[in-house]
Formats: sequence, C-alpha cells, structure tokens
Amino acid sequence: MKRDFRFYKTTKDEWYIDLPEWEGDPQDLQMIQGADEWLNLMSNLKEVTLTVADVNFENAAYMSLVRLGEPNLGGGGNYLLKYYKNQNVNLAIWLCEVVVFIFNQYPPYIYFAVK
Repeated sequence: MKRDFRFYKTTKDEWYIDLPEWEGDPQDLQMIQGADEWLNLMSNLKEVTLTVADVNFENAAYMSLVRLGEPNLGGGGNYLLKYYKNQNVNLAIWLCEVVVFIFNQYPPYIYFAVK
C-alpha cells in the first residue's frame, strides 16, 4: 500500500491526519507521543503531505516497529525513527489503531517521504 496523506496543524499547534473515511473518534486522528515531533521534523508549516507506504520506495525514509503497545495501556504500535535526512534523530513514535485502519496491520516498517 502506498498513499498520500495530508497532515495539518490546528491553531493550538496540534497535528492531525486528514482521513475523511475514518468513522471513529476524531481525536484518534491527532498525532501525539512523538508523531507530532516527527511531523515537525518535516515541516515548519501548518501542513505537510507525505507519501506513506508499507513497502520501500525511492527516496523514502522509514521508521521501524519496536513493539506493540499493551492493550490495557492504549495499544498501538511503538516505532523508532533512527535517521532522517542523514541525521541521527532516534525519535520514539507511538501510532494508534489508525495505522491498522490504513495498513490492516502494524507493519514492521513504515516508509515515508514529503511529497
């Protein structure tokens, strides 16, 4: 799966993914616990469009699944972004079940590039 996603920042400087087909709680679309820092690495603007995939593609960076979260502690997937643009960032990123909605799983790697 490879798809473009728009992420935007609210007036409260909170990042969200624009996912019109999501029928769950809109708060689930907020990018928190490292995901917001990940987006800040890629853009100092109020929005950014990323190509995201569960397979490698040309010029993509990637984050690796470290472990799945405990269901009683919110679940989700804990990822690590070791490098971005040849810089060591070692950024821990927690991603919620929206990842499963998009990929049908928590993929071992999530590849991405600014569009």
